[in-house]
Amino acid sequence: MHRILSCTLLAVIMFGFASTAEAQAPTPPERRWSVEFGIGWDKGVSGNINSGAIGTLNGPTVVILKNKYEDVYGTGLNLKFGGGYLLKEDSEVRVTFTLQSLDADLTRMGDYGASNLYGQYDDYQSFGMDVGYRQYATLKPSIRGYGEATIGLAFIGETDVLLSAPAVNFTADASDFYDRTAAFTFGVNVGALFDFRERSASVPEIGLFAQLGLRYVSGMSDVDAFVGTGLESINDSSSRWALPFTVGLRVRF
Repeated sequence: MHRILSCTLLAVIMFGFASTAEAQAPTPPERRWSVEFGIGWDKGVSGNINSGAIGTLNGPTVVILKNKYEDVYGTGLNLKFGGGYLLKEDSEVRVTFTLQSLDADLTRMGDYGASNLYGQYDDYQSFGMDVGYRQYATLKPSIRGYGEATIGLAFIGETDVLLSAPAVNFTADASDFYDRTAAFTFGVNVGALFDFRERSASVPEIGLFAQLGLRYVSGMSDVDAFVGTGLESINDSSSRWALPFTVGLRVRF
């Protein structure tokens, strides 16, 4: 009798432990896929579209001043779209595409002899693809914070610059200043996701997000358009850091 009671008690304990373990097992996400659409701005932290140098060009002495990306293109607007797949309810792998098309301002490049030297860059055209991992943390029932890290490539169009010194009637087209480039990118972001539609099995979950990040883009492919002038180094250090801020819409299904 004692043996029967012991076996019964052991069976009950084992059954209860198994039930508890099953109850504590993470529930797979009901909806794993999501798409996002966003618009944002890049605030440059560091990086020069051209460096400084002293040399000669067609005879006269030329002084080139360094110019940051913001001096030429300002704070750039970008469009983002992409999607994600939930590994667990609080972790996600993602792919994001970024499109940038920035107008260039006329920029003072330095001096050409006794004249001011100006440059008109081509527009900045870039299409990027980043893959990454995002980790969520619930702040409130309808608000989740997240952090993510990304890595990818940015395909940047060929960039020319037209140089002009009006006082001495000098104009030169520095054709192919930067060649077409596949630049390496790396970034980290933090943000918040706001769900504003209640969960329902019949409709997708919709939310708004806002995020701030830090993004690195490696240098563009320089072309030695100024060989023998002393100005060869003005386009060989064009990597940059930026602070992208993005807001957008997320749909999970």
